[in-house]
Amino acid sequence: MSRLVKVLLFLGFFFLFFEAGLLSSYTIVTGNAPDMDKLIGMQIDAISSIFNFGGNSLDNKKALVILNKEEVVEALKTKAGMDGINTNTLVAYHVQNNDNNTILVNITAMLYKDVQIGGGSKNSTRGQIVISPQETYSVTATAIATKKNTGITVDVDSIQVTSTRKLYNTNKTS
Repeated sequence: MSRLVKVLLFLGFFFLFFEAGLLSSYTIVTGNAPDMDKLIGMQIDAISSIFNFGGNSLDNKKALVILNKEEVVEALKTKAGMDGINTNTLVAYHVQNNDNNTILVNITAMLYKDVQIGGGSKNSTRGQIVISPQETYSVTATAIATKKNTGITVDVDSIQVTSTRKLYNTNKTS
């Protein structure tokens, strides 16, 4: 056999064993039969992101100027259940056009929560109170915004928190 045929056979067997391993691991992890459309779509998305095929990545997107920043800050604090927000980290990115003037945006920010732990019962005067440093969280939300000449105005009623991640080791003391 020629060298080209051997290489093609090797790649074909490699692909078959890779797919068989992917299908069996999916079955073991989820306990369900694999959904071939989702698995193939996931593989195509992963390969296209490696070679930058397809749409724009988030790295190439520019932050949008939020014109109603104070209202967005208060709504985000309330909906995420946090005590405060670092306004320097509040950023909105364009996700998708809904119609002529409204767009869907992703909002990310660093929020914090003060932690106080009390001991004993409500009527008890004894007990231990521990006040620890602030816990820092990274919060991602989606919202509908309206385009303006100088930026966007976010509809605060449309803000939905999609993820909250607690960040560790943010308060280091030396």
